[in-house]
Amino acid sequence: MRQSKLFSKITRELPKDEASFNAQILIRAGFIDKVAAGIYTFLPLGLRVHNKICNIIREEMNEIGGQEILMPGLTPKDVWETTGRWGTFDALFRLAGSDKKEYALGATHEEIVTPLVKKHVFSYKELPAYVYQIQTKFRNEKRAKAGLIRGREFSMKDLYSFHETEDDLNEYYKEVQKSYFKIFNRCGLLNLTYLTFASGGAFSKYSHEFQTVTEAGEDQIFICDDCQIAINQEIIEEQKGCPNCEREELRQAKAVEVGNIFKLRTKFSGAFNFNYKDKEGEEKIVEMGCYGIGPSRVMATIVETSHDGKGIIWPEEVAPFRVHLLRIGQMDEAAIKKVDSIYKELLEAGIEVLFDDRDVSAGEKFTGADLIGCPFRLIVSEKTLSQNKVEVKKRNEEKMELVSFGSLIKFLKK
Repeated sequence: MRQSKLFSKITRELPKDEASFNAQILIRAGFIDKVAAGIYTFLPLGLRVHNKICNIIREEMNEIGGQEILMPGLTPKDVWETTGRWGTFDALFRLAGSDKKEYALGATHEEIVTPLVKKHVFSYKELPAYVYQIQTKFRNEKRAKAGLIRGREFSMKDLYSFHETEDDLNEYYKEVQKSYFKIFNRCGLLNLTYLTFASGGAFSKYSHEFQTVTEAGEDQIFICDDCQIAINQEIIEEQKGCPNCEREELRQAKAVEVGNIFKLRTKFSGAFNFNYKDKEGEEKIVEMGCYGIGPSRVMATIVETSHDGKGIIWPEEVAPFRVHLLRIGQMDEAAIKKVDSIYKELLEAGIEVLFDDRDVSAGEKFTGADLIGCPFRLIVSEKTLSQNKVEVKKRNEEKMELVSFGSLIKFLKK
C-alpha cells in the first residue's frame, strides 16, 4: 500500500471528545473514525488489524472443531419471549418494523442458535456439535466511554457447543480454555491475561473470564501469582481466596475482559425443547456451552497494553503491515525508481508493506511511522542508496541496523 494513496490521514491533535487512550490514538493514527459515542468506523488500517485478529480467532476455533456460520443481526421478539429475556435484558435495542412486529438487534445469539441447531440435530450420533460466528453485536450501553473496549456496536466471536452430557461439556470447556490462551498469545496479550473466576449467574456456580491487566480496565480482579489465575471482584467475598490453592493473599489489579466462557447447561435447550435420542432411544435434553471473544475489544486492549510515548507497538501477527518503508529526502528519478523496486521486491516476497512515498518532511514520516506502529521501519535515503543498503529498525527497539539490498528479504523473514 502506497501511503500517498491511503485516504485516511494522521492528525496532529488528539480528538477532544474522546476520554479513552485506545480511541484517541487509533483515531489520531487513522485506524478508526468516531461516528457517535460507542460507534466507530474501521478505516483501512484499522480494518486490517481487526481482520487479522478475526482470522487468528477463526483458525483456532476451526482447530477445535468449530464450524463457522453467520446469524442475522435483526432478531424477532418471539424468540426472546421464549427464553423470558425480552423484558429482562436491559441492553437490548428494541425496534418495530413496518410489519408492526417487534424486533431486537442482536446483543447475543443463544435465542437464534438454539432453535437453529435443533433443526439439524436429533440423535446422539450428531452430538457434539460446535458452531460459531464473527459478527456485529448491538448493546444499549449506558457507559460507552472506553473507546473500542465498551461500544454500543462491536464485533464478537460467539461459539456455541451442544453435548450429550455434562461431562462432555466439561471436557470441551477445557479445550476452549486452551484455545483462548493460544489466541491471546498470538495477539501479544498472553503474559497479561488471566483465567478469572466469575459469577455463573443463572447458568452455573462459576463462569470464566479472560482478563487482561491494564490501567484502562473497568474491572477489578484479584490475582494468585502462584497459580496464575484470578477472581473477579463480584465474587471475591464469596470465594475468600484462590479457587485452586486457597491462598488468601491476592494481588489486586485493573483489567479488561477480553473473553468469557459459560456453561449454559440446559437453560436455552430447555426453553426451546431441544432434546435428542440417546443410544437406548430415550429422549434427553441437550447440554450447551457459550464462548465469546470481542475482536474489536481485543484490538483496543492491545493498544492499551502495547504502546510508548510515540505511538502504538503492534505485535507482528496483528500489525496492519509488517514493514513501514520510508523514502527520505530529495531524490533524482533513478533513486526513486530504486526505492520503488525495493517496494515491489518486498511485495513479491509476500511481505506486507506500507510505503511512505509522500512528499513530506523526514520528521513527519518518522513521527507517522512511530504512531502507526508497524513492527519494522525501513529507511531508504540517498546515503543508504549509495551504500546499497537499507536502514532497518524494529518498532520496539532503539538500535538501527544497515542491511544490504540482497539480504533484506531474508533478514525480514528470519
